[in-house]
Amino acid sequence: MKPVLWLVLIVFFIGGCTTEEAMEDEGVATEVDWMIGAAATAEEVHPLLPGMTAASFTAHTADGSSFEFDVQSRQQKSILIFYRGGWCPYCNRQLMDLRKIDDDLVNLGYDLFFISADRPAKLSEGSLSDDPPYTLLSDNTLDVAKAYGIAFKVDEETVSRYKRGGLDLEDASGYSHHLLPAPSVFLLDEEGLIQFQYTNPNFRVRVSPKLLLSAAEIYSEATD
Repeated sequence: MKPVLWLVLIVFFIGGCTTEEAMEDEGVATEVDWMIGAAATAEEVHPLLPGMTAASFTAHTADGSSFEFDVQSRQQKSILIFYRGGWCPYCNRQLMDLRKIDDDLVNLGYDLFFISADRPAKLSEGSLSDDPPYTLLSDNTLDVAKAYGIAFKVDEETVSRYKRGGLDLEDASGYSHHLLPAPSVFLLDEEGLIQFQYTNPNFRVRVSPKLLLSAAEIYSEATD
């Protein structure tokens, strides 16, 4: 092969690598990037389990402010409730059911966090009161759900079906990743250890308020 042709190929190769590196530096996310840490289906998620240390994370409130959840410094019992979004009727029903016990959970010493895949501006659509006893957080990148092992990819057929029905997942999250969390609940002690966990790949099935309250009471009684 002629030297000039070799030179052209080398320049092309280096240029291509530089372009990829530049895209990474600029934070341009590809589908492969979004899938890192996410399962291919809801049935393949691997949530953190009781006895494991919960993950610290950064999420956002409804006004877009950052919220830091640091398990090492909180020294407070917490309950993390991951749900799909304010557009999901099953999630709204779950939040309404949890309102029946949220005061009981707070009285037991728990901070409550409801974590949604919606972008911050959409969070208020899932709020059930102006002054709730819980904190609503946006995890629209699904980074928090990934850290807890519950993020998964929604198949394209379902994405299309949702869109035909008036639900645009990209508009809800603000991203094109088509990721959602498998609805989950994590009960953490003061040191950030998971004491109770519930995840169901079937989004129609949620933990009952009675079961969650019982788990919270049992742990609280064991540590009194």
